[in-house]
Amino acid sequence: MHDEKIKRMWPEIGWIKDESLQKKVVNCWDYALGNSVLTPEDLETIPFSLLVKDGSVSFMNHKRTCVKLSVDIANTMINNFGSAININMDILIAGAILIDVGKLLEYEKVDGKIRTSRTGDLVRHPFSGQAIAARFDLPYEVQHIIATHSKEGDLGKRTVESIIVHHADFVSFEPFKS
Repeated sequence: MHDEKIKRMWPEIGWIKDESLQKKVVNCWDYALGNSVLTPEDLETIPFSLLVKDGSVSFMNHKRTCVKLSVDIANTMINNFGSAININMDILIAGAILIDVGKLLEYEKVDGKIRTSRTGDLVRHPFSGQAIAARFDLPYEVQHIIATHSKEGDLGKRTVESIIVHHADFVSFEPFKS
């Protein structure tokens, strides 16, 4: 897939100041889309979770909302706490953009419908997403956000960036959960 198409899909990638990190995030999405039955167009229409019966919120709407919430939370914390808090915005944004990249490997299409594949049953997206990020040499701090954003991360210690992304993800998920 073309880098520009992914950047149009994810304008938030431009919020990352480190150009090398931007490229790595693009590479992760390119790989995931290249190994998925889903297209960028599918991501604009499929429900953001198979756990949600009402499909009125698309995968991309949820994902982009999570990124924006993460940035808003981080900026509020920085504005209110000043030097008492240290948040790496590039790491936070990259992690928020990538937390569900592994979902593209979890799905299959059967009779035109999306469902969880055998792979998705065996390896949930925090694991496959972290593996994709490792493949493209993303910083461990970004891999940590991907790996700990969901319930799988509840037993570990989350970084401040991971805490923010975790809560932004759930704030934009829980109200819609069936």
